[in-house]
Parts: sequence; structure tokens; C-alpha cells
Amino acid sequence: MNAIAPPKRAGLLMRLLRDPAAAVALGFVVLMVLAALLAPWIAPTDPFDNDLSLSMKPPGTPGLPLGADAQGRDLVTRMLFGLRASLLMGFVATAAGGVVGVLLGFLAAFYQRWLDGPIMRLMDMMLSFPAILVGLAIAAIFGPGISSVILALAIATVPLMARIARGSALVTMRLDYIEAARAIGMTDARLIWRHLAPNCLSAIFVFTTLRFGQVILLGSALSFLGLGAQPPMAELGAMASEGRNFLFFAPHVAVIPCIGIFAIVLAFNLLGDTLRDALDPRLRF
Repeated sequence: MNAIAPPKRAGLLMRLLRDPAAAVALGFVVLMVLAALLAPWIAPTDPFDNDLSLSMKPPGTPGLPLGADAQGRDLVTRMLFGLRASLLMGFVATAAGGVVGVLLGFLAAFYQRWLDGPIMRLMDMMLSFPAILVGLAIAAIFGPGISSVILALAIATVPLMARIARGSALVTMRLDYIEAARAIGMTDARLIWRHLAPNCLSAIFVFTTLRFGQVILLGSALSFLGLGAQPPMAELGAMASEGRNFLFFAPHVAVIPCIGIFAIVLAFNLLGDTLRDALDPRLRF
């Protein structure tokens, strides 16, 4: 008996584009990813070049559409490279934590008798530690830096992804074709790879999209606290932290990076919500 076929990519894309909010969110995400990838080529200046004569120039200054920071660095360039660092941090942390979490969740569901209790109790224990606290602990051990933030966020993602993968796998394993595959002697590894994993991808993909926005927000918060990217590296949370001392006479230095963080998180949340609706067969008609 064949596994349930996933929704066609073209149909999924059309459902996304029919929703105005989702279409705008998808377009914004694509634009941000392209801007981050092309930052070294499209940035007007070097992100580390400073000119103190331009210090804290307001937005709209000739040659400085978004103004300059306290060191006289062009905020357009800093935003492009800050976006690059934030998206890279979010992607690596979400991907690493997601792969480990999904694997643990599948193992807990598939070998429920032996592994479910130990794995899920470990996940519950990990969930009891907030990501900020994990970041503080890792920074204390390895020192502050973007690598420490990525490690902390990946660790915080593992138990959440494991719970999603386990729940989806438990539902899928009750379906008839799983029993049929076992009856014909299919190996556990092949059963997980060919039948279990593809039918859990929808829930995992939706949660990953939502989690990506959360990871960027948490990573920016850790950088704002001084645990993440260190000066002079451009990262949105660190840029907001650098500008907080100038809120009364140059608010744009902090406000523009904060708007960038808000827009990215909102776009991924809107995209995740729409994907959840589009991939739910009960909401297709």
C-alpha cells in the first residue's frame, strides 16, 4: 500500500500566492535571502569602513539613505551584512537542532517500548532551561560569540523539534500501510526513511518555518545582551545594542535594526501560519 502523497509543489505555491499576506511574506523572505546572499556585491561600502565626520547622520542624508551609526558607518551596508549574519545564525541553528530533534523524535516513536521514556524525559529536562539561560551558560564556557549563540539555539531547538516529530510519527504509525510494510518484512531503517519520514514532513516543515523566526529573535536578544556577535561584526541584535545609547538624539541607529528584526520574524510567522493551513487537508476546501 502506497504512502500518502504529499501535496504538489505547484498547488502549494498557488495556495500561498492566493493569500495576500502570505504572498507578501514569501516575497519579503525571498528578497531578504537574496539581499543577504548578495551583500558583498550590492553593499555600497565596506561594513567596517568608518568616517567620524558622518557619525549618526540621520536617514535621508545624501549618500546615506538610512543614515549612519556612531562610527560613521553606512547603515544600509551594516543592515545588509547584519541580515546576512542573522539569517546564517538562524539557518544553522534551526537546521542543526532540527536534524537532531527529528531523529530523536522518530526513534522515540518507532522504538516506543525501549526509547520513548528515556528520550522524552531528557527532552522534558532540556525544555526546563530557557534558551537565554543556555546561551549564558555556553558563553560562560566558550566565551561570547556568534558560534556560542548558534550552539545555544540549536540545543534549545532539539527538544521542541523532537516533540513535534514524535507526535507526528505516532499518528502516522497507526496507519494501515505501516503495518503492511512491516508484514512484508521491510527493515526498520527503510520503513522510517521511505514511509514514516515523508508523511511527517508537513508538520516538521511548518514548525521549522515558525521556529526559524523564533531563533532569529532569540539570537538577536542574545547578541543584544553581548553574548553573540562582537564588534565590529554587523548583526541586527548587536547593532540595536550599540544604538541604545543614542536613542534620544539618534534613534535611527537602534530603531532601524529593530524594525529589520520585527519584519523578518513577522514574515516567517505569517509564512508558517499559511503553510500550516495549506498543508492541512481539512482546510483545503
